[in-house]
Amino acid sequence: MSHLHIALHEPEIPQNTGNIARTCAAVGASLHLIKPLGFSLDDKYMKRAGLDYWDLLDLHVYENVEEFYQKNPGAIVYYFSKKADRVYCEPAFEEEVYLMFGKETKGIPESLLKQHHDHCLRMPMREGLRSLNLSNAVAIATYEVLRQHQFEGLEKAGKLFKS
Repeated sequence: MSHLHIALHEPEIPQNTGNIARTCAAVGASLHLIKPLGFSLDDKYMKRAGLDYWDLLDLHVYENVEEFYQKNPGAIVYYFSKKADRVYCEPAFEEEVYLMFGKETKGIPESLLKQHHDHCLRMPMREGLRSLNLSNAVAIATYEVLRQHQFEGLEKAGKLFKS
């Protein structure tokens, strides 16, 4: 995979962001955090959730969503929301792609979703449920993109039965 980017729009829970950072480090994806954040980047819970992978992480932090777009011109961004019509596994993801997820309590602002309606995706769930855990949703979407690109650049076989 040429490059996969995970963007979190105003994340609130440090443990979720730490888990997402760990996933990004494990697969070689960049993590983009769009302020305001609901925690400090030095938060012990976030650091613990990310384990000792922080030095392997390509981390970018932006003051606001405008700065994110300004510093990533031409980025192909997919926006994840339960309000979207299309399911996350429908598009054929590009070689370089950004997956954006919103804050845990409110998701991505509706103004952004309306502006980018054609790139909004959802994960099917039972009716009446509010949402999946943010770090789980990021992992599901990340691995769908990686699957579509045959897990390029990642270890493809385990070592259990190798001598």
